[in-house]
Amino acid sequence: MDGLRFDGKVAIVTGGAGGIGAATARMLAARGASVAIADIATKRAEALARAIPGALAVPLDLAEEASIEAMVARVVAHFGRLDVLHNNAALLGPEVAQADGDIEHMATALWDRTYAVNVRGTMIACRAALPHLRASRGAIVNTVSNLALQGHVIQAAYSSSKAALIQLTRAIAASHGSSGVRCNAVAPGMTMTPALRDAFPPALRAMVEAETLRPQLGEAEDIAEAVCFLACEAARNITGQVLVSDGGCASHVPGIAGFRAFFAGEPA
Repeated sequence: MDGLRFDGKVAIVTGGAGGIGAATARMLAARGASVAIADIATKRAEALARAIPGALAVPLDLAEEASIEAMVARVVAHFGRLDVLHNNAALLGPEVAQADGDIEHMATALWDRTYAVNVRGTMIACRAALPHLRASRGAIVNTVSNLALQGHVIQAAYSSSKAALIQLTRAIAASHGSSGVRCNAVAPGMTMTPALRDAFPPALRAMVEAETLRPQLGEAEDIAEAVCFLACEAARNITGQVLVSDGGCASHVPGIAGFRAFFAGEPA
């Protein structure tokens, strides 16, 4: 069980002020890590940091190179080292989701901003962190999405940016593995964070629930467990991988909900 602990280690969680990031920050701290909560929502990050002993809140704008580099520098200056970088922050929110549809109707500005935050920002965070992670033989865990593995009628910009992060994950694993740095990704499906409960239409949520192989959708803590596993010493032989944590949505034939209903004798 010692391999699942983070005693004496330092972790950065970007987008750590809420949802999956907040759950991961709490879990890493509960397992011994000193945690830096990096987020553009500074007040929420500070409130969470006050609730986690020894945690540090750090302002972060993933669209700004200087902000990313300053975040890493501040964390290392404060804690003296860096062992885990969890790249969880992404361009999200109800307005963005509504605007992110199919390619024919895609605004170039939304596409560019999505890639600037999700891909370019994550790359810069990795670049800034790598010298410190090499020194500690640390780990990177990138949050991607099961939408990066499937086609959909919505979120073309988001899903393709997350697919780019999968390749970034593999590239870092390949180029820095011999230096002792591991890099993996976790791919959540629809996850019941407070923001999703408030913003996602119930009818669409029910459609995803029907395609889930578990009795319910995953919670933020389910994704945090996957992140913590990939970051911990027990996973030292795992790198360059994508761990899908979506309740089985991406693992089955299309339309499984209809097949269930058919063989249960339910009306079409």
